[in-house]
Amino acid sequence: MEQVTLLKQDEAVRLDQDRIGDLYAQLGEAGAEDVVCRAMEELAVRLSHADRLYREAKMEEMRKNVRSMVAISEQIGMYSLARVARDVTVCVDNGDTTALAAVLARLMRIGERSLTAVWDLQDLSI
Repeated sequence: MEQVTLLKQDEAVRLDQDRIGDLYAQLGEAGAEDVVCRAMEELAVRLSHADRLYREAKMEEMRKNVRSMVAISEQIGMYSLARVARDVTVCVDNGDTTALAAVLARLMRIGERSLTAVWDLQDLSI
């Protein structure tokens, strides 16, 4: 009889609080909150869109969508999300559909956790 092992997928996200602090210093509280909120909203939309494009097998559109997430996530210090988004584009470029499925699932997990981490950080009133 075979035994199946369930792997717990619990990866910490890397959120650069100094980057968000720099935004607050440069733009003031209202300006920084506006930038962070818009970025979070845009990332949430793009994550959902990437998932839909993947299911519709629109790889080039999905690649462009995910690639745009890199700059947005770096702007607000979500470096883990940016790294995984880059990995998705590499999988598309290499035509590696198996790796793409795994890395895209990871992008969704990291994206959700990153958005939650920024939201929690804002609740602490930087």
